[in-house]
Amino acid sequence: MGYLIEQIGKKIIAGLEELGKIAALLQQIIVQGAKKPFNIKHFVQQLVTIGVDTIPIVSLMSVFVGMVLGYLAYLQFKMVELESYTGSLVAASLTMELGPVMTAIIVSGRIGSATAAEIGTMKVTEQIDALRTLATDPIKYLAVPRFYAALIMLPILTVFSDIIGMFGGYMIGVWKFGIRNQIYIQNSIDFLQPIDIINGLVKTIIFGGLIITVSCYKGFTCTGGAEGVGKATTAAVVLSIMTVLISDFLLTMILY
Repeated sequence: MGYLIEQIGKKIIAGLEELGKIAALLQQIIVQGAKKPFNIKHFVQQLVTIGVDTIPIVSLMSVFVGMVLGYLAYLQFKMVELESYTGSLVAASLTMELGPVMTAIIVSGRIGSATAAEIGTMKVTEQIDALRTLATDPIKYLAVPRFYAALIMLPILTVFSDIIGMFGGYMIGVWKFGIRNQIYIQNSIDFLQPIDIINGLVKTIIFGGLIITVSCYKGFTCTGGAEGVGKATTAAVVLSIMTVLISDFLLTMILY
């Protein structure tokens, strides 16, 4: 029993220590980002990688999530003869919760893994040390462009996700179940509050910063060759998703 408690205590202490190191890295990213010069070329490349290249998978995810929401919402509202309000539930669910969180999870899997793998490979092949030898700060060169690109592109991706998801719900509600087009759209608009959209976008800005910070941390602390890179990549995705879910809960309590 004592051994079990000891091991649990060690895990908790190690987790808190890692959390502190991630927070320290976040501080360094913000400080380095405020210094000149800013790598515009690398920043634009990350905008494309994080944003443009992620649109197809986010769109595919969103349209099916919207269709499932629309289908289930219709079945529930039909029991109380309120089928025309299907669109309002779809719109509110997507903008307040599902759009931001699902988009962040997609980015965690796609961008978080790629970031950890790239930086981790550079770490184990001593390219990070080479950057320092050339008087180049690896955090400023590798982490800062990704960080600010994520802050910009996550909200944009979420807007795409919300719109396409609502279209998926529209297809089910109007085309399959025959809800009148004007009624479906009007109810969606009536129950969609601007503050809900804004809060959802605020969440994604924070999600973007957390995903990149966690992924960069796992890359910079990677050890053990190719096997270590694989472990760092897996850990980055898992920790990023957990961070998104925990921060989503905290932000929901603060914003609503």
